[in-house]
Amino acid sequence: MQNALVDFDPKALAEHLELKPFQGRQIFQWLHQKGVFDFDSMTNISKAMRADLKSRARPSHLELVHLAESKKSPGTRKAVWRLQDGETVESVLIREGERRTICISSQVGCAVKCSFCATGISGFQRNLSPGEIAEQATRMTVSDAMEGRTPNIVYMGMGEPFRNFDNVVASIQLLTHRDGLGIGARKITVSTAGEAPGIYAFAEMPWQVRLSLSLHAANDVKRSELVPLNKKYPIAKLLAAVDYYLEHAGRQITLEWALLRGVNDTKQDANELADIALPRRAFVNVIPYNPVAGLPYSAPDRNSAAAFRDHLLHRGVQVTLRKEQGQDIDAACGQLRRRVEEFASS
Repeated sequence: MQNALVDFDPKALAEHLELKPFQGRQIFQWLHQKGVFDFDSMTNISKAMRADLKSRARPSHLELVHLAESKKSPGTRKAVWRLQDGETVESVLIREGERRTICISSQVGCAVKCSFCATGISGFQRNLSPGEIAEQATRMTVSDAMEGRTPNIVYMGMGEPFRNFDNVVASIQLLTHRDGLGIGARKITVSTAGEAPGIYAFAEMPWQVRLSLSLHAANDVKRSELVPLNKKYPIAKLLAAVDYYLEHAGRQITLEWALLRGVNDTKQDANELADIALPRRAFVNVIPYNPVAGLPYSAPDRNSAAAFRDHLLHRGVQVTLRKEQGQDIDAACGQLRRRVEEFASS
């Protein structure tokens, strides 16, 4: 895959184009800070340079092919982007009061194949480049739905970020760059399904980027059914990596729990989760499941979901129950991309 200019930081961009450092910084600002990908609109660059850039460089990777906005949750929208090789990925902008969260993808498809996830149905195609990852956030950030607010960025879209570790790290460096969006590291969260080596490597990074673990079950039998990666890194090995992270990084971890009716929503499940969360002072994010056509899972009703949360609170766990959003726009990971591709091939 050929690099686009969004893949480079200002210094590398100037070197790649054989320009002066300040010119590389100007182009980087247009791409990453202002979300402008048309050379003709880069008005502080000479016309001669713009013509030269058009003849020998590609500014970006993404083309918007579908945008859905939720009627039930105004301001929440999901985008499907087409990449230069024809593959597609998804991003979601979630609006909750004053808060804006952008969920971005790190891979085309996913090889982890969690049993309840739409992304794994299509299989894994390839890793995304740093620019392909960061450009999702940039394009969503400059949209009118942001209302000038700085978003939280979560790597919870398609793919397992720690199986694309180097490019994910490079994309975070693009997103936090002072000449780009300048997102604070604490406003960025990387979510893993349990790739233990990646957790160890993440613990060594000299930054304040947050980590979340998609746990979903707190015993090996149930978790291996939901998250096949658990067979390679069972809970004991996974928690050893988490404990290393807590000791070396000194930052709180979030445990993600997709709440599935009749699967992981009982009092026993809550107790097992609490036994993991409490000694690690972990924050728990309970997410009512967003149903996926063809998969045998559904969300519990609101009272059951609230009871699960309340039991965790009673145990002393820091927990939030996420409000259900985006079902009308296929907001669960991989859903909208799958529907768009099915429509395109029909």
